[in-house]
Amino acid sequence: MSIKVLLNSKPHSSGRNHFTDMKMSQVESAIRAVLEFKKAFNRHDVAGRMQLLSDDCIFESNSPAPDGTVYSGKEAITQFWQDFFHKSPHAHIEIEQIFGLGMRCVMRWRYEWVDSAGGSWHVRGVDIFQMRNGLIGEEVSYVKR
Repeated sequence: MSIKVLLNSKPHSSGRNHFTDMKMSQVESAIRAVLEFKKAFNRHDVAGRMQLLSDDCIFESNSPAPDGTVYSGKEAITQFWQDFFHKSPHAHIEIEQIFGLGMRCVMRWRYEWVDSAGGSWHVRGVDIFQMRNGLIGEEVSYVKR
């Protein structure tokens, strides 16, 4: 897994870019929250995932194609993940790359699962996160098919 931090900054009057400690800590905080969110995914820990979401969070899943489904609020998102892990007891995410830009974080991943016949499968995709007050306020998921 590679981790990158990108910051938006306006050039200082001297011509140099100025990165404030606050911006760096916001980006680091966003990346840490998303990493914890995905660790909870691999534990199938729905409650742990919900602790990292804002109350008004929006999750846009990648299914059904092409537009996915939008879930609004913790209650709807909780129900989605409870159903998901019930149907996919071997679900696992490997993070391939993650980077932050301001209050956004982008993660490229590989999702692996075992189907009902015992076959192993995987897809790759990207999630885009937006942070609100230190919590995940939005997650939009895209997958390569």
